[in-house]
Amino acid sequence: MDYGLIGEKLPHSFSKEIHEKVGYYQYSLKELKKEELQDFILQKNFKAINVTIPYKQDVIPLLDEIDPDAQAIGAVNTVVNRGGVLYGYNTDFGGMKALIERAGVVMKYKKVLILGFGGTSLTARAVSERMGAKEILRVSRHACEGAITYDQAYADHSDADVIINATPCGMYPNIFDCPIELDRFPKLSGVIDVIYNPLNTELVLSAKERGIDTEGGLYMLVAQALLAAEKFLDTELDVIQLTNKIYDEIYFDKRNIVLSGMPASGKSTVGKIVSEQLERELIDTDKLIVEREGHIPTIFKEKGEKYFRDLETEVIKEVSALSGKVISLGGGAVMRPENVRALRHNGAIFFIDRSPEYLIPTGDRPLADKKEKIMRLYKKRIDTYLNTADYIIDGDCEPADVADSIINGE
Repeated sequence: MDYGLIGEKLPHSFSKEIHEKVGYYQYSLKELKKEELQDFILQKNFKAINVTIPYKQDVIPLLDEIDPDAQAIGAVNTVVNRGGVLYGYNTDFGGMKALIERAGVVMKYKKVLILGFGGTSLTARAVSERMGAKEILRVSRHACEGAITYDQAYADHSDADVIINATPCGMYPNIFDCPIELDRFPKLSGVIDVIYNPLNTELVLSAKERGIDTEGGLYMLVAQALLAAEKFLDTELDVIQLTNKIYDEIYFDKRNIVLSGMPASGKSTVGKIVSEQLERELIDTDKLIVEREGHIPTIFKEKGEKYFRDLETEVIKEVSALSGKVISLGGGAVMRPENVRALRHNGAIFFIDRSPEYLIPTGDRPLADKKEKIMRLYKKRIDTYLNTADYIIDGDCEPADVADSIINGE
């Protein structure tokens, strides 16, 4: 390959999409086992590459020249082959700095805990130093020189102001994992997570719930990619403008469009239109339940509503880990807070607000098979629909118009 990314596991990397939006070269992903790394680098059969977990430190002895900033950090994420001479750089530094600034997290005079002990944690430490942090501590699962344990962090550093997650904890597919308990740090003013898949990790969601300034890693990924592209091409790009443009495009492409609303509010019909216009897969959670367990009225009758709701939650957690989908929910899905939280990892919730007089009862909806049931259900659920929605969409117009409103984020 001429340009690309090397790492141990890359099936869900966004890097190819980002670099190819730059528009100057094709970009490949190449998984390497640790024993394959040296031969790949020394063969020099590439023009320029990025390096990710777990090789940002391992690659350094294999290079001919190391940029002073990368040398000081102790991690390389960009390698350029110039006439057979391999030069190593660290563009993660600029990417992480841009991420922290975007999140509005103030580092100056703050105590910072950096979770992790790999190459990205070294970059986080260097950025924290550059941005004026008063005290910086790296946190590792195991006691080692240069790091404290999580138990020590809880016991002795509960006054931390900022936490930066530089571990893979919470990365797809394990999106419900969280590396640290935020409740143990009452002074927190900022949380940064370098993970970009899911768009909102469990750590980021926890910070948002507490009103803490926070951001996931997608902006860093895009910014460092543009800085790497400058090295690849030996030219200057409008990094800030391109970063914002590509970030917005990637975020829109990866964010799930989640449709909530009353039974018979048009979620399935509208979802089909949206999925066709955006060329996205449509996932109907009720249909998935039917495929697994059979007819929904039968489930209610034979096993009860709680069994159905538990099954619904299981399905929602599975589809929440996916990205770039249109997800049509059952009418009662958002009534469970854990469902809403799961959906927020990768999605925005669009409530289709169709007036109850236009909702038609049908026999395949056990809780909405009669008009009076629909009216009672609407009154019971409307506040939750409104409170859980990121966007409230007028559902009283034609399905095509509702779909247009959703696509435009109205």
